[in-house]
Amino acid sequence: MLETLITSKTRIKLLLKFFLNPETRAYLRELATEFGESTNAIRVELNRLTDAKLLEKGSNGRTVMYHANTTHSFFKDIQSVVKKYIGIDTLAEELIAKLGDVQAAYVIGDYAKGKDSGLIDLVLVGDIDEDKLKEVTAKTEKLIDRKIRTLVLKQSDLEKLDKRLDLKHSLYIWGIERNHGK
Repeated sequence: MLETLITSKTRIKLLLKFFLNPETRAYLRELATEFGESTNAIRVELNRLTDAKLLEKGSNGRTVMYHANTTHSFFKDIQSVVKKYIGIDTLAEELIAKLGDVQAAYVIGDYAKGKDSGLIDLVLVGDIDEDKLKEVTAKTEKLIDRKIRTLVLKQSDLEKLDKRLDLKHSLYIWGIERNHGK
């Protein structure tokens, strides 16, 4: 659907990269390598998004870093569209709300970094009905056309694995968010 509204595949990748997780910071060559595209194609789209004030840029030494402009009046709207495109809104509604006592849920891995890889890594914290999880996961995968890999933890296990799971750079989608080294 997003491809029909935005014809530039590079622009879509950039919107996913920066608006899925607004803490994401990246520079031109890094993006070109990640997307497998020329620096010129990336530069053109970065300039367009920066001119529209959807992205901001700043210097980190000699490197120009880009990030989402979270104060832009369309930020929340664009982020909502991006989450709908990926299916994170459906993931939260379909999976988490039906699984029992879910204290928190985080998307980690590629999607937390803004990469649409087709595999969503989901960490669920709480007392989860494992049978219901399998059933709802299968249904949700069909709805959003992406695979979901889940990890169910108790709060004490989450605290032990915090750094290993890189929750500092996760995409928080449900429950009471903890401050994971932010």
